[in-house]
Amino acid sequence: MAVALSLTPGQRADITEADPLLDEVDPATFIADRAYDADPLIEKIEERQITPVIPSRKNRRDPRKLSFRLYKNRNIIERVFARLKQFRGIATRYDRLKSTFLAAVQLVSAIIGTN
Repeated sequence: MAVALSLTPGQRADITEADPLLDEVDPATFIADRAYDADPLIEKIEERQITPVIPSRKNRRDPRKLSFRLYKNRNIIERVFARLKQFRGIATRYDRLKSTFLAAVQLVSAIIGTN
């Protein structure tokens, strides 16, 4: 499993970082929630011959088919974030500098990965 990480300001939508992060990894599938259901992003994902596993938004006129067998794997990422938030410094973001906070997230991720 390939993972790429980017910090964004709290008011910016996460979907803005999806395309640049795809350059850092070479996944076979892109698993995400409904917030990433945007035609431009899905087209870029399909151009790279990556399978998008993103449920359609409720207001989409022509819903796409979804492999729920693959979508169940999104649970793994959600559990990693829940585990990260168990560390107080990350959950409350005491660090003022972006680089310091990113280093703390990477360190805790390495600790979680070894368990």
